[in-house]
Amino acid sequence: MTNILITGGAGFIGSTLTEFLISNVNNFVVIVDDLSTGNVKKLPTPSNNLKFIKADVNNRKEISEIMMSWRFDYVFHYAAVVGVQNTLENPIKVLNDVNGFKNILELSKNIGVKRVFFSSSSEIYGEPVEYPQNELTTPLNSRLPYAIVKNIGEAYLRSYKQEFDLDFTIFRFFNTYGTKQSKNFVISKFLIHALKNEDIPIYGDGLQTRTFCYVDDNVKATINAFNKNLYVNDVVNIGGENEITILDLAKTIIKITGSSSKIMFMPPLKEGDMRGRHPDTTKMKALTDAPLLPLKDGLKKILEQGLFELNNL
Repeated sequence: MTNILITGGAGFIGSTLTEFLISNVNNFVVIVDDLSTGNVKKLPTPSNNLKFIKADVNNRKEISEIMMSWRFDYVFHYAAVVGVQNTLENPIKVLNDVNGFKNILELSKNIGVKRVFFSSSSEIYGEPVEYPQNELTTPLNSRLPYAIVKNIGEAYLRSYKQEFDLDFTIFRFFNTYGTKQSKNFVISKFLIHALKNEDIPIYGDGLQTRTFCYVDDNVKATINAFNKNLYVNDVVNIGGENEITILDLAKTIIKITGSSSKIMFMPPLKEGDMRGRHPDTTKMKALTDAPLLPLKDGLKKILEQGLFELNNL
């Protein structure tokens, strides 16, 4: 039996990762989440190879008791303060996540964890200077606390590898969407407005570009890195391939939902709304067994599966 810890496992991506991992009966998964942004209703149906523990990874005593008891083989460290507005409004709370890196890595070293998988972010690239954003050649222009903290997390992983030979894999997540995503993210927001025939607010001119990756594609790629022992002590962009403007995203959602919503232009956000995001997915392609789900198909899948029971929590 392989013991796996997922921090932040009651969140959007973490809970989906859990579903895939527990489908293998040889994996025993422990989820640790303080439920500050996660929700137990996102967790898979209880099973013999799944355990949930409410705890804060930033609290050394709480996470130490768990990790020393279970002696995990692998750790997926996904716990974090998330959401652009949330992170902008709570910068000190974001900076506290550095304590989580220290706790997870020190304890992983002590109990013999084989590899730590870390959910970093495209935000560490800052305002892009290269298209697409490549893991090795694009400068890290982190300015916002959330981005800086992710960069610090990456530095911790490299340092623990150098000094203690603790293996890692860094996933830099670009925009991921799906049925269990919080209502505070762009696709969820736009869908909710469209289904209610409400105006869809767009900040600035709407010509900011993003790529979008359906959550199952995200998780399949990361699990293949785990199962096939790929990209050890390396960094991988995890994201979609096709750029779309935020304006065209809103128009697409209006069309798919048959909504009567109108687009309402708002003043640009003061910070945090980069003009473009487009990952170099060369490495990710080695982790995917099939083409990525097109955006329109992903949106239809969300509507079919009932996004909003969870989004209205």
